Amino acid sequence: MNYETKMVGSDSDEQLALPDYSAPSHRRRNIIIAVIIVLAIVAVVYAFKSGKKDAAAASPNAQLPSVTVVVPGRQMVDRTISATGTLAARREMPVGVAGEGGMITRVLVEPGTWVAAGQVLATVDRSVQTETAASLAASVTVARSDETIAQAELDRAKQLVDRGFISKADLQRKAATRDAAAARVKVAQATLGEARARNGRLDIRAPAAGLVLTRGVEPGQIVGPSAGVLFRMAMGGQMEMRAQLSEADLAGLRAGARATVVPVGTTQGYPGEVWQVSPVIDPQTRQGIARIAVKYDPALRPGGFAAATIVGGVTQAPLLPDSALQSDEKGNYVYIVGPGDKIARRNVTIGQVSDAGVTIAGGLDGSERVVQSAGGFLAPGQTVKPITKKAS
Repeated sequence: MNYETKMVGSDSDEQLALPDYSAPSHRRRNIIIAVIIVLAIVAVVYAFKSGKKDAAAASPNAQLPSVTVVVPGRQMVDRTISATGTLAARREMPVGVAGEGGMITRVLVEPGTWVAAGQVLATVDRSVQTETAASLAASVTVARSDETIAQAELDRAKQLVDRGFISKADLQRKAATRDAAAARVKVAQATLGEARARNGRLDIRAPAAGLVLTRGVEPGQIVGPSAGVLFRMAMGGQMEMRAQLSEADLAGLRAGARATVVPVGTTQGYPGEVWQVSPVIDPQTRQGIARIAVKYDPALRPGGFAAATIVGGVTQAPLLPDSALQSDEKGNYVYIVGPGDKIARRNVTIGQVSDAGVTIAGGLDGSERVVQSAGGFLAPGQTVKPITKKAS
């Protein structure tokens, strides 16, 4: 090491000088320490991220939500049709005046009365008609007497003609007289029969056995052929519901289909059977009528309103629980788990709803994995962890 020595003085301007060398810098040391600390932090962060990547690679579904899915398949379900309509008599019979009419003397039945065929419902005054019939009966007696006399004279003439006391011409005239008398008897009898028949038609009678539904006449009322309907009856007491159905529902419906009728205001169902399907469609409402026959019950009042459930056959369709269905302004839909376990929306058409579940009429073929519940917490495109549940 080379040293330079300088002489400096105080008095003589000479003095001994120290060696000139440089000491290590403190700034350089601080920089080195900072670099070491930064490298250490980078190493720790890298190790932490590598550990997370390894954990995620080892368990990719650890953070995915688990959802229960069901594969519905296709099941045999009853094709049911819901409808509303009015109750009525299956065969309603309006009863009016069949004869000449007159004043009503008695009304023998009330609404709700069961009557037999030909039973008198109301009587009409027949005092004049009775006297007329008695006069005609007397005319028959007179005609028979004339016939008897003519027959006796003909018999005597036959005994005298052989003796020559009476000519054959006289005999023929007496035979003609007898025949005319016999004819008058028949005419009188026919007239009497007509009068009695007219008298019999004075009373208002039931045309067939059945149930009286309404009564529109009172004693003292004058009735005639133009009086209109006095009673309404249900033939045999048979009732029906006239269900209003759309064109689509009528298309697959046949006579003989089972049905249950529930009158308004009650929960009691009455079994019935479709006996007639309307052959025409109303061009205004685009609906037709299915007539459902039901047995008589006091709760089935003609003119009342009722609802019906008609079993119109059997079909194959997916069946889902109620919890799988959702709806919004676009309609009904379900969430399905598609490829990559991603959620997708599928619009569906709902069929019948029963205790067994909801029948899907369109939108699913039964092979999809449908989210059974909690669909409201999912979103299309979201990845989930599906847990398959066996369809019931």
